[in-house]
Amino acid sequence: MKSREELEQLEDQTLVAYAQRSNQSRGRQYPEPEHPYRTAFQRDRDRVIHASAFRRLQYKTQVFVNHEGDYYRTRITHTMEVAQIARSVARSLGLNQDLTEAIALAHDLGHTPFGHSGEKVLNEIMKNDGGFEHNAQSYRIVTYLEDRYPDFQGLNLSYEVLEGVDKHRTRYDRPGGDGDQYTVEAQIVDLADEIAYTSHDIDDGLTSKLLEFDGLAVVPLWKRNFDRVKEKYPDLARDKVKYQTVRLLINEQVTDLLEETGKRIEKFGVKSVADVRRCAEELAAFSSDFRQDFLEMKRYLFQNMYRHSHVTRMEGKAAKVIQELFKIYEATPDILPTNTREKIKKNAEPLRRIICDYIAGMTDRFAIEEHEKLTEPSVRV
Repeated sequence: MKSREELEQLEDQTLVAYAQRSNQSRGRQYPEPEHPYRTAFQRDRDRVIHASAFRRLQYKTQVFVNHEGDYYRTRITHTMEVAQIARSVARSLGLNQDLTEAIALAHDLGHTPFGHSGEKVLNEIMKNDGGFEHNAQSYRIVTYLEDRYPDFQGLNLSYEVLEGVDKHRTRYDRPGGDGDQYTVEAQIVDLADEIAYTSHDIDDGLTSKLLEFDGLAVVPLWKRNFDRVKEKYPDLARDKVKYQTVRLLINEQVTDLLEETGKRIEKFGVKSVADVRRCAEELAAFSSDFRQDFLEMKRYLFQNMYRHSHVTRMEGKAAKVIQELFKIYEATPDILPTNTREKIKKNAEPLRRIICDYIAGMTDRFAIEEHEKLTEPSVRV
């Protein structure tokens, strides 16, 4: 049995100089005694996993709404894939795996039902009331909305995990926070997120028939890995070709990320966490040539999958559900759950923000069922 102190010593012995160590954390907003057998970041990871917002990711849309099939990825499977990729990269680079995993597990907690279409609708509804952005909502969840502890609101996570959530940067995220550079562990999560959703959206796109093998042949990053599989296994069944190509696709992205990040760390002479924070550029990155291929793959997905008529038709349904739910709740807040009504009575926040939080926390299935109960006379309340 290893004590927390021994685990912290193990970090000192095994992590690179510029990795974030648990015993050098900037701490928590509300001071707490340290745990005897877990480091600060291990404790953060566990708090995220046990959060109600984390459980609800199981029934929230990635691209396909939950009821469209059991195979397709949901927010929770995507989150697990991000955490796996990020932790593998962190291990290879000698970074703090526990910090990396905690950030990865928390990065999508703020997603609405129905994926980015739900987010767009809530942002439009709230445009005169502060707007809505899922990255900011993730931060709001872990610092305020999760209400599990007697001495504070939120999960009281360490500064470094909160920073990683707040500054999460991808095509779909607008980071908050100050202008300082953030930890390499948090930067790794950003790239792991992009690797996971692009690669696995191709997997789901092929399974759903929204994408075709022949169409993907125009994407260089896909084609060279597809050709490698076909050259080695010319008679392999299509489903296995898909799996093996996606596997090689992930491997190529992770390999380039590892090699380019190592080059940047050497280029900027990074020797400490302080050096990371002062760095003029992010250290975790793809090489410039590879980045162009990666962006070409993302453009193809946007044009041929995310804007596919099947997906956009569902977006229209999602918009109707969220818009009508918001309108009904605002007109008759007494039908909201007890704990939500308590917030309204306390004037804890404006009514519209409270309603926004409630809808954002819904799963796809709950939002659809709630909409039916409130709008269809034949459905029992």
